[in-house]
Amino acid sequence: MILSFLFYAFLIYLAWKLVFNFIIPVYKTTKRVKKGFREMNERMRQQTEAYQQSTGTTQQAKSNHDTPGEYIDFEEVKD
Repeated sequence: MILSFLFYAFLIYLAWKLVFNFIIPVYKTTKRVKKGFREMNERMRQQTEAYQQSTGTTQQAKSNHDTPGEYIDFEEVKD
């Protein structure tokens, strides 16, 4: 009787330690890392938009200049 009580008490103790020393910290850390990635992604998007607005460049304008078939011929100059 006492031995089974000690065994179950030990199992409850192990479950308690597992939850509060492993599962909850891992959950909190994962949540914090995801939040950091979202914030970093948002800052990069804002910087990209600000850069495009400051230079006046958009994806559509870039694609018009990179049409295939345009070739600029050059001559090599020898010294």
